[in-house]
Amino acid sequence: MNLIRLAIDRPIAIMAAVILAVLFGLVSLQLIPIQLAPDLRRPVIQISTNWPGAAPAEVEREILNRQEDVLKGIEELNRMVGRAQDGRGRITLEFNVGANMDKALLLVANRLDRVNGYPDEANEPTLRTSGADDNAIAWFRLTRTPDNDKPIATFGDFAEDVVKEQMERVPGVARVDVYGGGAQELRIVVDPAKLARYGLTVPVVVDRLRAANASITGGDVEEGKRRYIVRTDNEFQKPGDVRKVLLRSDADARTGRVGRVTVGDIATVYFGNKKPVARIRTLGEEAIALSVKRETGANVINTMVGLRAAAKELATHTLPNVGLTIEQLYDETIYIDSAIDLVVQNIWVGGSFAVIILMLFLRSSRATLVVALAIPVSVIASFVAMAALGRSLNVISLAGIAFAVGMVVDAAIVVLENIYRFRESGMPAKEAAYRGAKQVWGAILVSALTTVMVFIPILIMQLDVGQLFRDIAVAISVAVILSLVVSITVIPALSQRLLRNAVKAPGNGLQLPIVDRFGRMFVSGATGFARAVVQNKVLALVIVIVLIVTTVSLTWAFLPKLEYLPKGNRNLIIGYIVPPPGYNLKTTSAIASQLETAVRPHWESETGPESKQGEPPKMKNFFFVTFRDWTIVGASSTEPMRAGELIPVLAKPVFQEPGTFGVMSQRSVFGRGVRGARSIDLDISGPQLESVIAVAKRAAELIGQAMPRKDGNQMRPRPGLELGAPEVRIKPDAVRLADNGISARDLGVTVDAFNDGYRVAEITIGSDRMDLMLMGPDTDIGYTQGIGDLPVVTQSGAILPLRSLANVQVTSGPTAIRHVERSRTVTLQLKPADHIALGEALEILNREVVAKLYADGVPKGVTTRFSGAADKLVETWNEMRIDLLLAMAIVYLVMAVLFESFFYPFIIMLSVPLAAAGGVAGLAVLNIYFFQPLDMLTLLGFVILIGIVVNNAILLVHQTLYHIREEGMAHEDAIVEATRNRIRPIFMSTLTSVFGMLPLVVIPGAGSEIYRGLGSVVVGGLALSALLTLLIVPPLLGLFVDVLEGRRRSAQNAEAQAAE
Repeated sequence: MNLIRLAIDRPIAIMAAVILAVLFGLVSLQLIPIQLAPDLRRPVIQISTNWPGAAPAEVEREILNRQEDVLKGIEELNRMVGRAQDGRGRITLEFNVGANMDKALLLVANRLDRVNGYPDEANEPTLRTSGADDNAIAWFRLTRTPDNDKPIATFGDFAEDVVKEQMERVPGVARVDVYGGGAQELRIVVDPAKLARYGLTVPVVVDRLRAANASITGGDVEEGKRRYIVRTDNEFQKPGDVRKVLLRSDADARTGRVGRVTVGDIATVYFGNKKPVARIRTLGEEAIALSVKRETGANVINTMVGLRAAAKELATHTLPNVGLTIEQLYDETIYIDSAIDLVVQNIWVGGSFAVIILMLFLRSSRATLVVALAIPVSVIASFVAMAALGRSLNVISLAGIAFAVGMVVDAAIVVLENIYRFRESGMPAKEAAYRGAKQVWGAILVSALTTVMVFIPILIMQLDVGQLFRDIAVAISVAVILSLVVSITVIPALSQRLLRNAVKAPGNGLQLPIVDRFGRMFVSGATGFARAVVQNKVLALVIVIVLIVTTVSLTWAFLPKLEYLPKGNRNLIIGYIVPPPGYNLKTTSAIASQLETAVRPHWESETGPESKQGEPPKMKNFFFVTFRDWTIVGASSTEPMRAGELIPVLAKPVFQEPGTFGVMSQRSVFGRGVRGARSIDLDISGPQLESVIAVAKRAAELIGQAMPRKDGNQMRPRPGLELGAPEVRIKPDAVRLADNGISARDLGVTVDAFNDGYRVAEITIGSDRMDLMLMGPDTDIGYTQGIGDLPVVTQSGAILPLRSLANVQVTSGPTAIRHVERSRTVTLQLKPADHIALGEALEILNREVVAKLYADGVPKGVTTRFSGAADKLVETWNEMRIDLLLAMAIVYLVMAVLFESFFYPFIIMLSVPLAAAGGVAGLAVLNIYFFQPLDMLTLLGFVILIGIVVNNAILLVHQTLYHIREEGMAHEDAIVEATRNRIRPIFMSTLTSVFGMLPLVVIPGAGSEIYRGLGSVVVGGLALSALLTLLIVPPLLGLFVDVLEGRRRSAQNAEAQAAE
């Protein structure tokens, strides 16, 4: 079937198909989810096990080590990281890319079932496939109304049961996390004197309570037609049930009277709230915070509409009844809307530039209209394929569409320019449409295939970066394929209609004197150069060698340092602060309050929205979340594009506290968690924590010397650089315990109950699950010596101070213990200054830190390793180098199919180094105005260049061979004529592409940092290669076309003689 002829003969059918494609595209656009960035399929499983009140060393011994032992050999496991901290153990399992996560989840659950005998107070482990560091799409805060004087932490259960539940019902919401509340609990506060009077001890009370709180199924019984379940039911359902629990029953043998002691006789039972593990303040007001995570693939715009409606419903009907208000602090859709609006604006501006360039060359509104139709048709119809392939609309995919705007007209330009050239020579419109399209059909097919097929290595890449690249690859590939279809159907069909009237010969149309004079001079110079090099082979050889050597040398010399991913420019600053070890929640809150006081003059609510000349912008929101051993600080700006200027404002007061480490950064579009995408983790591992910390301290000193904080570098240790977190250690005296009939376990339970509260069981009151806690009358001991005064009740009824049964020592222990691959590890996490690329920072650390560490000597068994973004950078860089080579091989082989030759494609491929030099030149120009390293998204620009810069060379070679083989021209004349004929389409397509993409590079705004480097590479590569292709292809053809075509004719003659 001759598609070109069919399109010309049935133009109405073609236009109907185009209208249908556009309609389907508009419908599909409504179905595609809108997100900030593409979804990443992270092969990660996180295991959390809570053990309230346990020290890190206990959690490591009883939970972490035992779980890691059974998980170590699990199938497809790539990396295992564990952390033991106060009251919780957590293990993160990272699996190989492409692992079956359903199977992995099942394997992990089965392995964990092998671990038994957890401590009584420890909960069962919970598994989560998405890490806790997923980016939140929204943050809300709950604050008290002026007439509400209840502590905000007491509303924790309300936030969990009412607010969280209503928000999680919104379609697209995966989970809502609540911070700053204290869960409700049922407290049993025992009186030590009454315990002693009745001869009871804390362990006995605990055992009686657990034995009484029972619900046991006893099988069933059948009576007649019915079957009855037998169940012993004595679960605690209200405080009165707990008060009635019988602790002791004695009968008087003489009188027969029975004496009974219940919980109500020795204790008071009432509802209370746990101490909050975090304290939250937003703009100086205590609050409860809620972070909202979305489901994978959810449309963030629709989800946010649902969240706003839920918040409005709560604010109107529910919260006023309990004296609370709700306010949204962060909304990801604001950035998404801004980023999408900017890209859409760039599409319109780039498309307008492309139309102006076409009009400048063609000087015909009808001809320009024919080509310009390729832009909306190809772009809108591509939404159909994106919806079918399950892609989303995000900053990356929209940037791909914006890049495609300049590329989709390339094929249409070549076809129309050829048709237009035939019409200028006087050929009838219908015949000109057919011959013009047919003559260049092979060239534009291969050009489109080379553009699309360079993405094959990207589409099959399973790394995080590959998943990000997939959207831009799909967007460009689909648009280019559709533009190919448009160029050989719509363009000929419309051309034979719209160009039916006579077309003026070159030079007889609308005149633009300056442009026309420059054009004639350029064409004359290019054809003169072509004729000179084809007549002088020595000159041709010298020019080829000089061009290749020069461009390769300049590319290597000026190639920027490597970076992992662009960070974006979101209006959110996050700080992660680690105070000296042993600080309690009150002290860390005080540090955060000092920061709050220091930055209060920068709040919009305090001093207005306008900042003075030379000052940083005002803060629209400010908040901090303090935990016992770390603090999160956050702020947003009244001027989103200047949010990064708030980092020094926040950092200065924080780091004035001695011994404080931390990282302040602008939240990355791609980074997960507060670290963002620009961090280097130096893992220092070993068997002994003391030696690991010693090496980590030395490494931290070297990092401070090589990359000082004053230059904008930031570093924080995980978990810390001090072994000595204050710890009160109780050493029981075995003899004294035996004399008083007390075991070490009984002593520990008693101390726990009277100091912190002992968790007896988890019970259900109404519909709420809560802890049943046994505690003494005073669990808020304000000094370490008070531990020795804790009462211990013996079975004989004596009340002894703890110090009479044990030695109480004030010592030190780890604040947290981190494992990497089951080895104790301290990780130094470094965020380089913005002007230092990640690759350059890695070089500095290897040279100035790691090398010096080993030169000074490290203890036996201690090892160092880079991880985090640094590890991913190396992995991705190695993969991208292979993908670049694969892309070049694919392009080469596709061209070999067109030319039936392995040598002509080699000539064309020599234009790639020229384009690489242009890409590096584009980056160099961009770096004059903005710091732009060679991040992996920018590196994708070089992959794209491989596919599109060969198009100009393909046109020259294809046209030269057409003149030689079809028209019988002499070789030298064919090269010169092809150069003359193809200058106009080459520069039309190049300039439309360059100006179509230029807005992505030069117009700042939300998300522009993501694709600015990529755009500069493509624009620079296209611009320079268009010029240099005219300088290298004619000389190469002049050197080799005689030999190649001579061999071809000889082979054809030999075949003809053989046939005779």
